[in-house]
Amino acid sequence: MPKVLIADELSAKALAVFRERGVAADVRSGLSKQELLAMIGGYDGLAVRSTTKVDKDVIAAGTGLKVIGRAGIGVDNIDVGAATARGIVVMNTPFGNSITTAEHAVALLFAAARHIAAADSSTQAGRWEKNRFMGVELYSKTLGLIGCGNIGALVAERALALKMKVIAYDPFLSKERAVHLGVEKVEFEELLTRSDMISLHTPLTDKTRDILSAAALARTKRGVIIVNAARGGLVDEAALRAALESGQVGAAAFDVFVREPATDSVLFGAPNFIATPHLGASTLEAQDNVALQVAEQISDFLLTGAVTNALNMPSMSAEEASRLKPFAGLIEKLGSFAGQIADDGIQAVDIEYEGEVAHLNTRPLTAMALAALMRPLMPDINLVSAPSVLKQRGITLTELKRDVSPVYGSLIRIKVLTGGRWRALGGVVHAGSAKIVEVKGMALEAEFLPVMLLINNLDKPGFIGALGTILGEANINIATFHLGRHATGGDAIAIVGVDQLPPDAVQTKLRSLPHVRYVKVLQFDI
Repeated sequence: MPKVLIADELSAKALAVFRERGVAADVRSGLSKQELLAMIGGYDGLAVRSTTKVDKDVIAAGTGLKVIGRAGIGVDNIDVGAATARGIVVMNTPFGNSITTAEHAVALLFAAARHIAAADSSTQAGRWEKNRFMGVELYSKTLGLIGCGNIGALVAERALALKMKVIAYDPFLSKERAVHLGVEKVEFEELLTRSDMISLHTPLTDKTRDILSAAALARTKRGVIIVNAARGGLVDEAALRAALESGQVGAAAFDVFVREPATDSVLFGAPNFIATPHLGASTLEAQDNVALQVAEQISDFLLTGAVTNALNMPSMSAEEASRLKPFAGLIEKLGSFAGQIADDGIQAVDIEYEGEVAHLNTRPLTAMALAALMRPLMPDINLVSAPSVLKQRGITLTELKRDVSPVYGSLIRIKVLTGGRWRALGGVVHAGSAKIVEVKGMALEAEFLPVMLLINNLDKPGFIGALGTILGEANINIATFHLGRHATGGDAIAIVGVDQLPPDAVQTKLRSLPHVRYVKVLQFDI
């Protein structure tokens, strides 16, 4: 009988599911790391929330561990890379607490608009300061959503019911999806200048960190209200404190902070600031939902091998997994490549399978490609949720299969429409290794390395020498160098593998070279 350790506090319904399904489960919350290390080797599965840290040491000690289930969406407390290396499936429950989180964001919006927290404290202290707490209505105000995915869309639905005007900035949101939701898609700058209230609903990535910076806050309407129930770090907290004190920001309500538990913060004590201790998912309904889902997913995997909501493994049978394995690494790298060069959001995706691979069940491969493609902006995306998220955003996906590849036994090509332009990549598996063989329709052959430079230029004399000089002067070693072009003197591509990440100053010099059209630093997990 499979055994599962429940290491964090979960709804009792999770334990009931395990027992009904014939899985032995022990509840041992509050374990120290040493206690967890001592016992984890005796379990096939591990169920956690956010408290237990499943780091590489715990994963190494889990010699019999087959699956880790996170009751919730974020997996910051799980070393997914270490689990993958050990062949351990990591699952989450990405949609179990969406409604609860959306409702909390709206509750914070009401609280900030009507000074609920300060008014409550004042009144219970015996002061009747009715004239002090002059609020504003939500009715007819413009709510700006930074991020309009699953939770953002639920907030939009509730705001529209309150007769608010909703605008949204989201690179993944299509115009068609925006119309369906009843929101207006806008660029970031327009959102800042038009919004009476701003609510954040985006993951924390390198691109979204401090998206509401001091400069961004300065461009908002004076007196704007800001709500963050998404991720700490999306707002520059020190800059927000200054903006609250100056009145540039009229009020703010946060459920998340850069450092948690937030026992101290630069925002605490700021005028018109409301804080809650990461309560976005803290309702009985949400906790029941995620507990039930994680118990069902772990049970299904241990008893039947079914994979649901996995972050590091596609949904497929054992036989399919064996046949698709050679192409999995290739399509994940191609998807990552495409995602890193989709600088202006994603409007459409085409995936083409040619040759032998076209005769396989390519759905898991497509899911892997989409997850890798969207991960630069959505780090919590997984192989199962990626296709549905793409559909929610109204992004067109087209798959094309050709029985024969003109040159290779099997070829996979990914095309992404970004900023009104198609960008295309093709790759093959050769001698067990993933290789790039097409960029913008230009033939070349390059292996994937941890750090690579993609340069689009005109094929003119002197380019290669100038490129080498800039990298050499910066003491950046070139590991590989591959070129492709359409015709002499025409459009050309260079893919350069380097041993270290080029600093911004070096990238600026490369972009300033004559005839250079585009420079992008690419990074891959190799």
